[in-house]
Amino acid sequence: MTDPTEPADPSGPQTGQADQTGQADQTGPPAGQAGQAEPPAGRQASRTGRNLPVAAAVGVVLGALAIVTLFTLKATFLVLVALAVGVALWEVSRAFAERDIAVALIPAGAGGAAMVALAYWSGVQATLAALVISVIVLIGWRLPGGATGYVRDVTASVFVLAYLPLPATFVALMLARPDGPRRVVIFVALAVLSDVGGYFAGILLGKHPMAPRISPRKTWEGLAGSLLAGLIGGAILLVTLLHGHWWQGAILGVAAVAAAVLGDLAESAIKRDLDIKDMGHVLPGHGGVMERIDSLLIVAPVAWLLLTVFIPHAAH
Repeated sequence: MTDPTEPADPSGPQTGQADQTGQADQTGPPAGQAGQAEPPAGRQASRTGRNLPVAAAVGVVLGALAIVTLFTLKATFLVLVALAVGVALWEVSRAFAERDIAVALIPAGAGGAAMVALAYWSGVQATLAALVISVIVLIGWRLPGGATGYVRDVTASVFVLAYLPLPATFVALMLARPDGPRRVVIFVALAVLSDVGGYFAGILLGKHPMAPRISPRKTWEGLAGSLLAGLIGGAILLVTLLHGHWWQGAILGVAAVAAAVLGDLAESAIKRDLDIKDMGHVLPGHGGVMERIDSLLIVAPVAWLLLTVFIPHAAH
C-alpha cells in the first residue's frame, strides 16, 4: 500500500503525478524544480497532481478502520483484506480486458478468498492446496473459449492469482499468531514509512532517476529517504511491539523498503505496459485500490518471513 499522501504513478504520457519517491512521473521534461511539475494552466494543482488533503483524509480513515478491526475482533481484519484484494482483482481484470486479455475473475476471486481464509484458520498446507486447486480450475475454466488466446488468458489469470491473493495469504498467516495484530501493524507501518520517507526525500532532494524506463521520476534520493525511514522505523517498532533487537528491526525495515519499492515499480511497469494511468478510481485522491496495496502485497511475505525468523514465538 502506498502512502495516503502519495498519488499513483501514471503509466502513460499523462503528467503531474507523483510516485513513491515523491517525484512527478511524466514522460516529458520536468517543469520547475526537481520532483515538481507545473500545474496545468487555468487551475490550481498540488505539487503532486493529487488533492493531498483528500488523499490524506482517506488514508487516515482506512488506517483507523484497520487498527479498530485488528485490536477488537482481529478476524474482521480479514474482511478488509478480502475486500481490498477483491476490488484490486476487478481493477486488474478490467485493465487487462482493455488489451483483450481475459482474466477468469470468478475462479480467481473465489480461489483467492479460499486461500486467505485457509491461511488464517488452517495454515500453510491448506493454503498451498487451495492455490494448486485454483490453478487447476483456471486451466480448465478457459477451455470452452477455444484455443485462440488460450495461453495468454490462462497465463494472465494465474499471474493475477499469484500477484494479489497469494501475497495476501501472508497477512493472514501473520494475523493468525497470538501477537498477530502487532505483527500486521509493523508490516503496514513499514510500507507506509517507505512511502512517506521516499515522498519527502524525493520532493526535497530528488535529482537522479532510479528507473527511467519504468518510472522516470523515481529517484535515488527518494530511495535513500525510504531506506532511512524504514531502518529507523523498523528498529523502533520491533523493539516496542515485539520486544526484538534493534538490529533485527533495522534489517526488517531495509528489507521491507526494498520489497515496497519493487512492488511499486512492478505496478508501474504493468500500467505502463497497458498504457493506463490508474488501475481504478474508487478512492478519492488516490486512484484505485491497486495503487494503495501494490507495495503491501510484496512487503507481506518478506515481513512474514523475517518476523518468523527473528520472533519465532509470540511476544507478550
